[in-house]
Amino acid sequence: MSRERTRCRWAASELSIAYHDQEWGVPAHDDRRLFEFLLLEGAQAGLSWETVLKKRARYREAFDQFDPERVARYGEAKIAALLADPGLIRNRLKMRAAVANARAFLTVQEEFGSFDAYIWRFTGGAPLQPNRRRPSAVPSRSRESDALSRDLVRRGFRFVGTTICYAWMQACGLVNDHWVSCFRCAELGGGKAKRRPGANRAAV
Repeated sequence: MSRERTRCRWAASELSIAYHDQEWGVPAHDDRRLFEFLLLEGAQAGLSWETVLKKRARYREAFDQFDPERVARYGEAKIAALLADPGLIRNRLKMRAAVANARAFLTVQEEFGSFDAYIWRFTGGAPLQPNRRRPSAVPSRSRESDALSRDLVRRGFRFVGTTICYAWMQACGLVNDHWVSCFRCAELGGGKAKRRPGANRAAV
């Protein structure tokens, strides 16, 4: 793995560099992957993403490979076991939210045919390409994440504030927030004519 390429500044450790180069900002259309990042972004709230990356493998094992149907069936005994697992972020509210979100996730799948069909409406079906030129230009929320957060809360999701939703959108490629100077920006379709942020064409 080359360390000589220009990257977003937050990609500083071996773990975060691999995540940055291979996953962050790549458009996700697989429902299980979308659920994985929904769960992990909720777990990350108040912590660093590096902490979550270090625990990600254990989360994958403990949460049945991020299968929302299985997670939706978790009862009190399973939640207690998860809270006793030192490899996880042991926060009772976050654990309960993961189960509640799995159930809400399945309801959305039933309504729209897939979670993918639902989530991509918030960016008009394609990644937003804001072409950020400096770190200070990367926001913590957007019009799209505000709309997404409101709709998820209405549907019974938890730990889905607009900041969490925006980080989720970044991770799953609904917005390409790699800096223009980062080699991944162009690889993911950025660096061209700027698409105006906030052009939300979702029917919510």
